[in-house]
Amino acid sequence: MPTSLVIANQKIKPGERKVINLDVAKLYDFTEMTIPVEVVRGKKEGPILFVSAAVHGDEINGVEIIRRLLCRKSLNSIKGTLIAVPIVNVFGFNNKSRYLPDRRDLNRNFPGSETGSLTAQLAHVFMTEIVDKCTHGIDLHCAAINRANLPQIRACLDDEETQRMASAFKSPVILHSELRDGSLREATRARNIPTLLFEAGEALRFNEKVIKSGLEGVISVMRDIGMLRAVKKKTPPREVFVARSSHWIRAPHSGILAVKKSLGDRVRKGQVIGVVSDPFGKESFEILAKRTGIIIGIATLPLLNSGDAVFHVATFEDVHAVEEHVDLYEETLATDDGARFMD
Repeated sequence: MPTSLVIANQKIKPGERKVINLDVAKLYDFTEMTIPVEVVRGKKEGPILFVSAAVHGDEINGVEIIRRLLCRKSLNSIKGTLIAVPIVNVFGFNNKSRYLPDRRDLNRNFPGSETGSLTAQLAHVFMTEIVDKCTHGIDLHCAAINRANLPQIRACLDDEETQRMASAFKSPVILHSELRDGSLREATRARNIPTLLFEAGEALRFNEKVIKSGLEGVISVMRDIGMLRAVKKKTPPREVFVARSSHWIRAPHSGILAVKKSLGDRVRKGQVIGVVSDPFGKESFEILAKRTGIIIGIATLPLLNSGDAVFHVATFEDVHAVEEHVDLYEETLATDDGARFMD
């Protein structure tokens, strides 16, 4: 671990904790836009982990996860460095929008460019000032607008360290996900920085179960890579289930949706999982499961056009075991008294 970490020309020495604002650009009214960052450096050597949220400006659960993480007393004895970036896309966050003012998706523009579009410039600042100084990363996301996701980790599991982190996060589902052009995960992979993407909940909404799940996962990874003190488990570790494939089921017809299955439910091939009908109820069209699996994403807006994505289904070797695992996970989060989150 270097004796001096420099971000935005500010030095953070071992044992220091500092809030830094990264300059990005000015708006046309000359308002300065900056990315807020908090750096927590331990006195002892260890990994340098970035935890980021709101890469899509309307995905706000991760903002709350990071806020709670930064309030933990255990960070006083951290090994290595935590770089917390609760709001990456400050433009979208302030406008409650997924995108930046140039209508580009930040998570399709990494690693960015110093002289490119506004989105490319922001991506470049984040990569050079934050990511390039880290050894590990966790990026927190939600579903797109009018959708909801079951808590899940998306990662390239062909990398040993990434797979280890994914297992340590203890999300109910791990989805082996290929890299997308311009994504943050692709950019970090090119730099050999193992990075997880946590998906859970829906845009512009706080969900307490999702926040608990994400917070527990981040802390668990920090313990696993040696940044926080490991704790003795009173209960056996939860089994981790990996999906090697997933698919979307789309509306066969325009109309109003009535769902028959919910997030985390098991579906069987050929089973009716939803019905689309006209406003008069005279015509209806069944939505059938293509393959047996678990619903990990679902549309929350019941007004559909033909071809709209409705159900995201992941496939597993033992679907029944995954369903029981997800149910138990949900019950644990619902009844948790906070003991697992105590310092």
